[in-house]
Amino acid sequence: MNRELIAAIDLGSNSFRLQIGRIVNDQIYPLDGIKEAVRLAAGLSPDRMLDAAAQFRGISALRCFNERIRDYPPEAVRAVATNTLRVAKNAPHFLVQAEAALGFPIEVIAGREEARLIYVGVAHTLPNPHKQQLVVDIGGGSTEFVIGKSFKPIALESLYMGCVSFSLRHFPNGRVDKRGLREAELAAQREIQTITHAYREIGWEEAVGSSGSAKALVDILELNGLSDGGITRSGLERLRNLMLKAGSVDALQLEGLRPDRLPVLPGGFAIMWAVFQELGLERMTFSEGALRLGVLYDLLGRYHHHDLRDATVSAFGERYGVDLAHAREVAATARAFLLQIDPAAADEENIDRRFLEWAARLHETGVSVAHSSYHKHSAYILGNADMPGFSRMDQGRLARIVLAHRGKLARVVGIDPESADWRLILCLRLAVVVHRARDGRGVPPLRLKREGRGYVAVADSEWLRNLPLTASALEEEERQWQAIGQPLKLRVERAPARSAAGV
Repeated sequence: MNRELIAAIDLGSNSFRLQIGRIVNDQIYPLDGIKEAVRLAAGLSPDRMLDAAAQFRGISALRCFNERIRDYPPEAVRAVATNTLRVAKNAPHFLVQAEAALGFPIEVIAGREEARLIYVGVAHTLPNPHKQQLVVDIGGGSTEFVIGKSFKPIALESLYMGCVSFSLRHFPNGRVDKRGLREAELAAQREIQTITHAYREIGWEEAVGSSGSAKALVDILELNGLSDGGITRSGLERLRNLMLKAGSVDALQLEGLRPDRLPVLPGGFAIMWAVFQELGLERMTFSEGALRLGVLYDLLGRYHHHDLRDATVSAFGERYGVDLAHAREVAATARAFLLQIDPAAADEENIDRRFLEWAARLHETGVSVAHSSYHKHSAYILGNADMPGFSRMDQGRLARIVLAHRGKLARVVGIDPESADWRLILCLRLAVVVHRARDGRGVPPLRLKREGRGYVAVADSEWLRNLPLTASALEEEERQWQAIGQPLKLRVERAPARSAAGV
């Protein structure tokens, strides 16, 4: 029986959460969980700078998490950050400290990727996931809307509104009055209107809420007899009247109202009220599944070599009309070069090897826009499109490698000189050069090896003599790398031709 521990960390806009799960026969059983009410979004200034106090709270929480998971192997842990760290201008500075405190990399995921992972988590807790479900997850800084069926999302959307941001904007000091509440509800309805028509056209059989705001509302409505189960329109109306009568969240006397939810209750309520009004809901059930459970199941897929990123790369190749045979040939040669200079890449799960192969398979996506400067179009697509399974940082890395696969290296000179991206760029550039003729000849007799701070490309003289265009391109590569201070030397030797894959 397979029993392994994996961990997911959710750096949300309201709370940071650690969830540990045990894998038993391809199922995940939650084992342990830690929640820290960081309220990161409350530290976001109008000009989108994260203040020192919020950063301190976040770092402190991650240090606590580190104590619990510091002995876990890297492949057993995945940490994701959501809306506040998507929009904060100083997020890169904070993430350096955050990763040091946690001891593991942190991925900032796009809104639709967050929605996808939420749906994966929710779908694994539903009694009948084969029904078509509308899932609504009100977070601290954004709200995700998903329609899905049988573990597969059909529509994904992330709207820039959350319980922390709405509470701060519309309910200062926890004060609740008719004007402020109505303004908050209308603001939320205006956001939801952008997706109302499309979502109603698709339709759903059941509405499900997940995460903290939905959980708080379910507890309050049920424990105070305001609903007969779940979140209901009539229950929300009764709670709305009670909030207005109290005039302040601090004056509310309700069962199930936890102190840590008080500051963000009115914002979460206003968004949920708008969801019911705009989408015409009468009832919503609650699911314990959420982002962190979705991250665990996504991690389980990677454990068993069912990485969604591979499926996304294949889908993009077809969607953008990539010459798949040529892309596979470039990928094989680039991989062969990487194996020559990085022994660790012999492991099929080596992350540098995987990024190189993905970049090689997608380096020509931009040709679908225009052949001229297609590498720039490719980089833009990979950096900005919705790519399920890829974090924003994953996409940024792919975009950098692809942008640099041809033309002037000076445009990516800002990459850290010690970054592994440089050797991936070198391998991809050389692979593209030697396969420019698209003649399907396979891996060429060209060997790559390290020499001091740089690299040497050793070409068979007989092979190169018959390819004057390739020889000229390799000489230009030598000049490009010399110009940025990362030496590449071209050495021609008379030797029996042999496959680079066998070196």
